Order: sequence, then C-alpha cells, then structure tokens
Amino acid sequence: LFEKVANHVMSYDSLDEFKPQELSNTVWSYAKAGVHHPELFEKVGNHIVESNSLSRYEPQACSNIVWAYATSDVPHPALFRKMA
Repeated sequence: LFEKVANHVMSYDSLDEFKPQELSNTVWSYAKAGVHHPELFEKVGNHIVESNSLSRYEPQACSNIVWAYATSDVPHPALFRKMA
C-alpha cells in the first residue's frame, strides 16, 4: 500500500494539487509506520521549499512534517530552514 501511494504521488510533475494537510499526513504516516521512502520525502520537501505559500500550513502540519523528516532520518536542510 505504501509503495502504491508513493508511486502515485511521485507520478505528479507538481504537488500543487495536494493540500498542505494531505502532504503532512502522507509523510507523517510513512514515518509513523517506519516505511523508508527518501524519494517521496525529497519530492514533498522540495515542493514545500519551492512553495511561496507556507502560510497555508497550519502549525500542527508543520510540526508533523518536521517530526516525520527527523524520525525517518531523511535530511532536507532547506526544508528545516524554511520551517524555522
């Protein structure tokens, strides 16, 4: 199931269709389940970094995203700088 979800998300050229909560829930669920998918995390992280709409992200979503990256041991320094 996790692989199918990742393949679906990875098939998009842009993640603009996804709501911030959906992206947050996605990376959180991978981290919570202990499923390692660095390509997915890279794509989501890059999307957030390149986005000018961080204000659309609720504090809880930001917290869950940062937790997911830290828990999954997926480095994304630009994402952490953007969230700071």
